[in-house]
Amino acid sequence: MSPRAFFGSELRRCRKKIGLSQPQLSERTTYSPDMIGKIERGERPPSPEFVQQCDQIFGIDGHFDRLYQFMLQTPGPAWFTRWLEEIEPRSTVLRTWDPLLVPGLLQTEAYARYLFSREPNISSEEVEERVQARMLRKAVLDRGDPPAVWVLLDEGVLRRSIGGPDVIRAQMQYLLEVARRPNVAIQIVPYSAESTVGLTGAFILAELPGGEPDAVYVESAVTGEVTTDHDFVASIWGRYDTIRADAHPRHVSLKMIHDGIQQWNAVT
Repeated sequence: MSPRAFFGSELRRCRKKIGLSQPQLSERTTYSPDMIGKIERGERPPSPEFVQQCDQIFGIDGHFDRLYQFMLQTPGPAWFTRWLEEIEPRSTVLRTWDPLLVPGLLQTEAYARYLFSREPNISSEEVEERVQARMLRKAVLDRGDPPAVWVLLDEGVLRRSIGGPDVIRAQMQYLLEVARRPNVAIQIVPYSAESTVGLTGAFILAELPGGEPDAVYVESAVTGEVTTDHDFVASIWGRYDTIRADAHPRHVSLKMIHDGIQQWNAVT
């Protein structure tokens, strides 16, 4: 599903949720019922004015604007665009593992900006484009039926000073905030974990609706891969289960994040 089609599906869902027909929605906007139908089917893009009207009508704080901005972006190479357009927005469950960093979906703006700014030969304009594209991914967490998100983080992520004490402290506070959502679970994998399978790299597993095969995104230092190949996905599932077996329970993990914030507070 493309960002345009996802915008349309969200418009249709919200319209039906409050009991409006396309003609009734048309009366509250500047678009005809026919044009609204085309937007819902992903055949036509909305205008900025229509996007603003939708946020006002449905009382969703900036939701449609974020979807619209995401639709305008063309972030990343083709292989990752497939993940952003076809997989992540439709996922029912996302399972992530990262041995080094907070996963992109849960990064704060300052944390992401620091990471991008340290890439070689990147301009300040490119940094800002990538930061905004990353922030727009959060729209998947704000949709009406957000996916369940299971996050596994190595303990070292809490100790690594990305951007300095203020940035990492704010990032950890955000992790505590997002972990309060009923659909988000964060677990910390301790230094003492016996398994080493997670040290080879980060990945995301996505479950999709309608019996579609699971998809996986695996990244390396310079590139990545998105695939639904059964054997490849099965191998990543095995790694995920092995890593999670060593993870602390959720309540212990959240205490570790909280304790980490206190430790960063002591750093001047």
